[in-house]
Amino acid sequence: MRQIPVDTSAAAVMVAQPPQPKIRDRRTGEIATDAETGATMMTVGVMFAANGDAEILTVAVPETGISGELEMGTPVALTGLVARPWENTFNGQARHGISFRAVAVTSLVAAKAKAA
Repeated sequence: MRQIPVDTSAAAVMVAQPPQPKIRDRRTGEIATDAETGATMMTVGVMFAANGDAEILTVAVPETGISGELEMGTPVALTGLVARPWENTFNGQARHGISFRAVAVTSLVAAKAKAA
């Protein structure tokens, strides 16, 4: 599957929705896990602002990659952010989009507090 690295160096990123478990199957309520580590996958809604535009993105991240308090409005760093195009057919309807995944989502508030 093709992965496209996303440069976050010139972006302002903050939490729009705190982490919640990623649902793998909505019918059964099964929680998604990382294929490599078995860690529970979480989703974090972030406001991603760059070049005068802002968007809300849902980013999947292993639970072990979440650090600091991630409350709404908290500035964060996204480590290893990649975009993955996807496509599927559901009930005869073709659907497509882009999903986002990061290795880690780290609160910048916690990092600043340690530096002070």
